[in-house]
Amino acid sequence: MNTSTTQPRSNDGNQGNEISAQTIREQVDRALTAATNNDGVIPIVTAGDPVLRTTTARFDGQIDDSTLLELLTAMRTTMLAAPGVGLAAPQIGISLRLAVCEDPGTTSAEHAAARERTPLPFTALINPTYKPATDQLVAFYEGCLSIPGYQAVVARPRTVTLTAHDHEGATITKDITGWAGRIIAHETDHLDGILYLDKAEMRSLATHEQVARWWNQPTTQQAAAALGFELPAPPAL
Repeated sequence: MNTSTTQPRSNDGNQGNEISAQTIREQVDRALTAATNNDGVIPIVTAGDPVLRTTTARFDGQIDDSTLLELLTAMRTTMLAAPGVGLAAPQIGISLRLAVCEDPGTTSAEHAAARERTPLPFTALINPTYKPATDQLVAFYEGCLSIPGYQAVVARPRTVTLTAHDHEGATITKDITGWAGRIIAHETDHLDGILYLDKAEMRSLATHEQVARWWNQPTTQQAAAALGFELPAPPAL
């Protein structure tokens, strides 16, 4: 359910190649230098920085394999330190089509079932794209490391089809359902200059402190009733 007045851009990964390899190498060098000076953690860019609204360049050998591995390692360290479950390269000031994801899951069996949330092992995504694999939408609160302090409900496809490469160059093509698919869609959107608020139900926008009252609920139905926003229709039986 998109209430943004701005039309979100495509997540097909076909734009952004006008960014020069030299510019990308300079961005990577700055990020890795910052990591070296900060226990492996890179400062996270926040909303309002143009890099978050730039469609990234596809990875095409702009940096060598050892630098790529160093960058992915620093991205994971930064993500876990935040803490978060996903991080895209633009969030550390790099206009390159890279993202990392990792989710330990939840200890609540009720939440795990309602959100279809199972542990997601560390995954590095190179040149990822996704498309809906179903018409069924599910809506939950999301946050973003680049928009600290706030969350909002986003309706996303229950299942997405991911296409990407891993850090060893192997092709990844698979359908991903539930919370893991939500994470991957959120991070891939970053690579096309799309923030989650562009797709959010804006009446649901709340501070972390306010979201806490709803977070222990397995669904967003109580939040929708209290704040006056609609949820996607349940699937037909």
